[in-house]
Amino acid sequence: MSLPELRQLRYFVAVAEHLSFTTAARELHLAQQSLSQQIARLERTVGARLLDRDTRGTRLTEPGRLFLAEARDVLARAERAVTTARRAEAGEVGRLRLAFLSSTANYMLPLVVRACRAELPDVTVTTADLAIEPLVTGLRDGAYDLAFTRPPLVDDLTTRTLAREPVCAVLPAGHRLAGRSEVALSDLAAEPWVLTPRASWPPWHDKYDRDFAAAGFAPDVVERAATVPNLLGLVAAGVGVTRLAASARTLRDTGVVFVPIAGDTAATVAAWRNPHPAAERLVAILARRAAEEDLTAAG
Repeated sequence: MSLPELRQLRYFVAVAEHLSFTTAARELHLAQQSLSQQIARLERTVGARLLDRDTRGTRLTEPGRLFLAEARDVLARAERAVTTARRAEAGEVGRLRLAFLSSTANYMLPLVVRACRAELPDVTVTTADLAIEPLVTGLRDGAYDLAFTRPPLVDDLTTRTLAREPVCAVLPAGHRLAGRSEVALSDLAAEPWVLTPRASWPPWHDKYDRDFAAAGFAPDVVERAATVPNLLGLVAAGVGVTRLAASARTLRDTGVVFVPIAGDTAATVAAWRNPHPAAERLVAILARRAAEEDLTAAG
């Protein structure tokens, strides 16, 4: 079954509203003969006479009266569809699936959700708190549109730096270096260390190896823990020292001391694989805020 064209519906609605081919043709910037031909084609497609036209003027038939309401609804729906598509292309509407590295979620998640509610109110947002490996996998397989993480150090994701903060030596309270305003990484050469498992994300551990080698030692790793809270618990228990971004201090306020490591910083980045208009818009919003404030302290 063939269906009417949208332009034919527009032509019909114009004639039906004015009950005049002459006035409708003028409004549509169309020759009256062409308008008459299009209405005739519409009636053949529909299989019903929609308009009566004689010396007394133009009138809607009963099928035409009922068809008019439906035609107006179809045109309104088409207009809404176009508007929705254009707003989606502009990143103003749609769905955005966000992933947060667990160690950045404490400050980035509240900030990002507030930014979405304030500036992207018609974008539906879902969030997930993940370790680095499932976060990267989720970006790669399309489960997430955008992630907030430490630089994943891989080549197939695009990243944009949003914040940078000091990296600190995390020491047990009362440690001999706890009163320092700053330490060098080499100052910790003789310490027992607690770190995440090497398999948790090899690109990070390859970088750690290079950093430790540049400081002149290989760390004596006495314990490994998969999460930042667990690392902090081990340090508080006196098992060893570790090395974390300064913002991790918000996850534990007793038993540990954070001392900046000279020249060492950590970035927080937005990461994505596939273009997504709302994600691009959100990253631009956050980058604008990052130019004005420290995002690691804003959550």
